[in-house]
Amino acid sequence: MGIFGRKNDETTAAGTGADTAALTGDYTVDPAHTTLGFVARHAMVTNVKGSFQEFEGTLHLDGENPSKSTASLDIKMDSITTGSPDRDGHLKSADFFKIDEFPTMTFRSTEAEALGGEDYRITGDLTILGVTRPVTIDLEFNGAAKDPFGNERVGFEGKAEIKRSDWGVTWNAALETGGVLVSDKIKLNFDISAIKNA
Repeated sequence: MGIFGRKNDETTAAGTGADTAALTGDYTVDPAHTTLGFVARHAMVTNVKGSFQEFEGTLHLDGENPSKSTASLDIKMDSITTGSPDRDGHLKSADFFKIDEFPTMTFRSTEAEALGGEDYRITGDLTILGVTRPVTIDLEFNGAAKDPFGNERVGFEGKAEIKRSDWGVTWNAALETGGVLVSDKIKLNFDISAIKNA
């Protein structure tokens, strides 16, 4: 049964014993148990993976009307990491994210939709380098549980694809064999754990 309680029976969410109606409420994203990642094609032959280490986020889940559910994220661009300090420094520079001028990337949802089962879709405004454009994220609800500290948690996995050039992130270098060093298409991956507010 999905988080928004689309079935009219006694089934509980993800087998946790929590009534889906009880999941309605406001949540805070837990950075210690959440990953905001991305993948870019490098030199046309391999993938480079990265993530952001510092961010804040909130969710509002509405069990009666999924379209009223919302999500918000504020991501510190200085926290980008790809496993290479030199590459991270280049990404923070004026060639890419210009973090001195644009220290934060934001997402604000504008629409939420239940697709059936555990699948959902959320559309919102993604702002990078001061440019705001829509992006759609497909989400899977992973379940709900109470942790050993008494926190009520929900979990989601999500993915999306964007073209970085749509936000003005256009730096590249041509390869002698053809093609470019960094792909325009970027894959976004999310593993989200959020705690219900008291």
